[in-house]
Amino acid sequence: MIVTGAGSGIGRATAVSFAEAGARVLVVGRRADALAGTAALHPAIGTLTADICAPGAPERIVQEAVTRWGRVDVLVNNAGILAMMPLPQVTAEGISQMLATNVTAPSLLASAALPYLRDVQGSIINVSSTFGHRPLAHASHYAASKAAIEQLTRSWALELAPDRVRVNAVAPGPTESGALAGAGLTDAEVEEVKDSEASRIPLGRRGEPEEVAEWILRLADSRTAWLTGQVLAVDGGLDLV
Repeated sequence: MIVTGAGSGIGRATAVSFAEAGARVLVVGRRADALAGTAALHPAIGTLTADICAPGAPERIVQEAVTRWGRVDVLVNNAGILAMMPLPQVTAEGISQMLATNVTAPSLLASAALPYLRDVQGSIINVSSTFGHRPLAHASHYAASKAAIEQLTRSWALELAPDRVRVNAVAPGPTESGALAGAGLTDAEVEEVKDSEASRIPLGRRGEPEEVAEWILRLADSRTAWLTGQVLAVDGGLDLV
């Protein structure tokens, strides 16, 4: 199987969860040191340093998994970027980078993996966000990119159902990761956002990556073989308010 954006956070937790369940996992990301940290957590995890947006990267990633293990059963499209981009500051370059990472690359990866997923009646799991179906001021293009992922999930599920390839998504609420710092916020701003988010979540706290990974694992399980086209909110009840 393949997990993108696996150097930290939800991607790392997902790789470990699948490896512990008996899968052989190819973790993909841009930072070799971060991927090495993930691989050190289980011997069934292999690494490939790659920018998923680079020309030819989706095909190279899939071929690497096939060369190592002869098959691809599951693709987890987890890699994504969050950038604060208020409308007065929006740029064509910023929009292009957001869509390239959050929409185009997952689409090309799914396309490249599809022949192998068809062979084994495999599964695609996309990682959306609570903001795939909730507005987000000052980061509207991030929200729009995640809304696109949710609609792609439903549309691919319908398209690939005759091949028995299932497509589902998780939509995590605020989860402990480096995404806020990566969005360019200061340490103080990160803590302010975290406190604000926790206060709005009915269960009273932000999530842990392992809590999201558990549901990604379940969505890929053969015991959920009659489930496709769903977007599961893993968000402490935030979707209810």
